[in-house]
Amino acid sequence: MYQPILISSGLVGWQFLQRTYDQQLSAFSESTQLKRDTDHFAEKIASVETAEDLVSDRQLLTVALGAFGLSDDINNTFFVQKMLSDGTTADDALANRFTDSRYREFSEAFGLGPGELRGALEPGFAEGIIAKFQANSFEIETGNQDETMRIALYAERTLPDVVQSEGSDASKWFSIMGQPPLRSLFETALGLPEAFGQVDIDQQLKVFQERSERILGVSDPSDFAQEDTLDRLVTTYLARSQLDSIGTGASGAAIALTLLSV
Repeated sequence: MYQPILISSGLVGWQFLQRTYDQQLSAFSESTQLKRDTDHFAEKIASVETAEDLVSDRQLLTVALGAFGLSDDINNTFFVQKMLSDGTTADDALANRFTDSRYREFSEAFGLGPGELRGALEPGFAEGIIAKFQANSFEIETGNQDETMRIALYAERTLPDVVQSEGSDASKWFSIMGQPPLRSLFETALGLPEAFGQVDIDQQLKVFQERSERILGVSDPSDFAQEDTLDRLVTTYLARSQLDSIGTGASGAAIALTLLSV
């Protein structure tokens, strides 16, 4: 398996990873096991007609779940099958009960619920799922060396789609809070404590909006679809993460916080 190359942590390491990302992802995607799984998915997914068909083929399920960052559920086949067979059209469908929107996106993409159109029938479906799987897998391998880099890559890839989806500003913030990697990034960037998730959800929303406005200059989540705003968010996250790792008592920490205008 190709191992992502990281020259350092923090902003310097992030800049290198951004410059070399396309080349590294391409090399990673040619890794033997990854290529075997994606080739199998491309060949077999069109023949999948039911949720049971998908979960009974572990290679297919590996790619399907991995594309949405849900690889930890690979052995929960009953749970995954129920989620897929329920679909997303009914309010009480299993996927709609989770605050983590990745479950709903997963079920909706494959379209194996009542009255839904199978995703595999859509042009480019297999290629799109495979691309997501490759990116997520690369992020996981990167995270094995540096978790902050994994989260930054995930946010850069997925956040624009989250904040450009239909719904109110509040619903978009809730979607951000519902995805663990995005929530972790925002909590760190906004200087929120680990216990913040125990606060009343409406109060959390208010704090996210107010701190985002104060620290990042935006309260409308749709603004994070803009490259410069997203870059400011990720840079702030990485800078704060680096400060946390060396201790905020250091003299350099105060300087860095001043530079971040916090």
